[in-house]
Amino acid sequence: MSVELFGVSAVAFALFVGFGTLIGVLFGFFGMGGSFLVTPALLAMGYPSRVAVGSGLAFVFGTSVIGALRHRDLGQVDYGLAALMTVSVTAGIEVGKRGVLWLEALGLADAVVSGAYVVLLTLVGAFVVRDSRSRRTDEREPEGPKGLFESVSIPPTMSLTGGPAVSVWVILAIGTVVGVLAGFLGVGGGFLLMPAMTYGFGVPAAVAVGTDILQITVSGAVGSFLYAQSGGVDLGVVAPLLVGSAFGARIGSAATRLVDEEGITGYFGAMLLLGALAVAVRQVGVAYGIDGLDAVSLAIIVVAALLVSGAVVYSSVAALRDERTSAPSAD
Repeated sequence: MSVELFGVSAVAFALFVGFGTLIGVLFGFFGMGGSFLVTPALLAMGYPSRVAVGSGLAFVFGTSVIGALRHRDLGQVDYGLAALMTVSVTAGIEVGKRGVLWLEALGLADAVVSGAYVVLLTLVGAFVVRDSRSRRTDEREPEGPKGLFESVSIPPTMSLTGGPAVSVWVILAIGTVVGVLAGFLGVGGGFLLMPAMTYGFGVPAAVAVGTDILQITVSGAVGSFLYAQSGGVDLGVVAPLLVGSAFGARIGSAATRLVDEEGITGYFGAMLLLGALAVAVRQVGVAYGIDGLDAVSLAIIVVAALLVSGAVVYSSVAALRDERTSAPSAD
């Protein structure tokens, strides 16, 4: 007799807990909403699109609450920036959705959105990895993050935590652009907001992650509520994922205080590139009717989550070991 928990077998429950732990580490470390990996994984497992998206959003909301509280305790949240980003991203998402509806009427939505997803992930990931490697090879003393838009001084301006004063209009404009892309691609926008705050505004990576997570909490709450009303949230998926992520998110958020800035951005870029590969493999399978590529796409997602979360934990342990070694011993 098989044991079931929340409508799934005990084995499936344990697997979801393990996967949730890996995603929680990545979420706490990078500030990505989780739908970036969870939703494609559920689709590859055969869940209907509505359930995959709705359950992914519910997981995003639960995990973001955990991560936001942890980052708040560490002082890594800029509340003013999070509020402006939430307003502008929400407005942009509506514009992006209208673009998708227009493409659906033309019968081009699936191909265009999937192609844009892969291209955007690849471009952002390649830029982040390249920037991280160039920082590591630069022998000059690091001067801290430099924002592309910090020289734009259109009033009013806002002083950001750990960063410069940035024009409120620039923040709203960037948030709107990110929202349009997020609404068009059907994702939470976390993988876009984190580099936007780091490279655009000059915010330290740890603060960008914490602020990003707080903003995602709002969008995840609204999205999961709407999908739950239409039966699009599967508790058998969400509950075990949240059990695992509750533990993993604390590890990931704590690691942002231990791993150097270049390490954070480098891992983030690698995660984006692997995600692009997984989505591309799945789309090839859909286009040519190759069922086996769904399993390959799922394997890439799981292996990528395992490798990158493992790298985060390893780097954190190594940093702690170095701190203890360099600390003066008490006589």
